[in-house]
Amino acid sequence: MLFNRFKTALPSPDEALKGRPEPAFTVPDRHTVLGTPLLGPYPEHLRVADFGLGCFWGAERKFWQAEGVWTTLAGYQGGHTPNPTYEEVCSGFTGHTEAVRVVYDPAKTSYDALLKLFWESHDPTQGFRQGNDTGTQYRSAIYTHSPADQQTAETSRAAYQAVLRASGYGDITTEILPAAPDRPFYAAEDYHQQYLDKNPAGYCGIGGTGVSCPVGVAPAGE
Repeated sequence: MLFNRFKTALPSPDEALKGRPEPAFTVPDRHTVLGTPLLGPYPEHLRVADFGLGCFWGAERKFWQAEGVWTTLAGYQGGHTPNPTYEEVCSGFTGHTEAVRVVYDPAKTSYDALLKLFWESHDPTQGFRQGNDTGTQYRSAIYTHSPADQQTAETSRAAYQAVLRASGYGDITTEILPAAPDRPFYAAEDYHQQYLDKNPAGYCGIGGTGVSCPVGVAPAGE
């Protein structure tokens, strides 16, 4: 069936849902934990990183707890459908993955440190799945905001692949792509933002391999 196919394969632009020109919902102004604005424009000294590592509820908490992170935002990225809803993303017909936008202060942390947290917080070898969560919306992904970050992310993938393979894991399936206009980040609905702060006993499917990633040791600002 077409529905089942798009849980295990991405739709083409022609196959994807058409979406809408404007968001179907509003996003809160402030982060419930950090107290910072969720949506940009952000202060000029800050930088943006986008990660997909399974269900964004637990993934977002991983990053808002990290030193140097100014704000985080749950959303959808890497697909074709403009302004998707959660139900549409979960159908597999939009091509998006659940993502977390991380806005950070490079004077207090580094992109390498965020990459280390990303790699160690999930199993990047599982394809369109993360633990018991199955579907294209749970795929591992990094969307970069500069050529330097693209190179850094690719280098970190190669470094982590080596130690994962030595530990008995297979190939990393993480997609690493520029956060280009054809792959915009769309904020998720209100109830998804800081979900595990609002629901401390809520579901968290995030779990790593237990294998340390050999990146992220450079001091902030380097």
